[in-house]
Amino acid sequence: MNVTLAVAAGGALGSVLRYWFSRLTHAVVATTFPLGTLLVNVLGSFAIGLLYVWLVERSAARAELRAFLMVGVLGGFTTFSSFSLETVNLVAQSDYGRAAVNSAGSLALCLGGTLAGMMIGRQL
Repeated sequence: MNVTLAVAAGGALGSVLRYWFSRLTHAVVATTFPLGTLLVNVLGSFAIGLLYVWLVERSAARAELRAFLMVGVLGGFTTFSSFSLETVNLVAQSDYGRAAVNSAGSLALCLGGTLAGMMIGRQL
């Protein structure tokens, strides 16, 4: 039960952080491109790589802490559903170029973010 509560608390925090980060991004960078979602997913991918090394490879971190951060916070912070909706909307608007950039960029940058987080985590 403690792990479930950790996921719930982390998910609430991650969702609020995603909302704030996306709003801030769109306030700073005026664009019709879904930049906030892309940045959230890349940052979350980097963070999960880093946390994986620190909490799984290097330590015997408690299940509650891993669940809170990796499943809850990062699960709430990153959002594949928003990415999907924004990409489908770009296609529906016949904005195929931006839809392709968003799709390819999300895949490449998020995978790169996870790899970078793991590499940096192993160096620290």
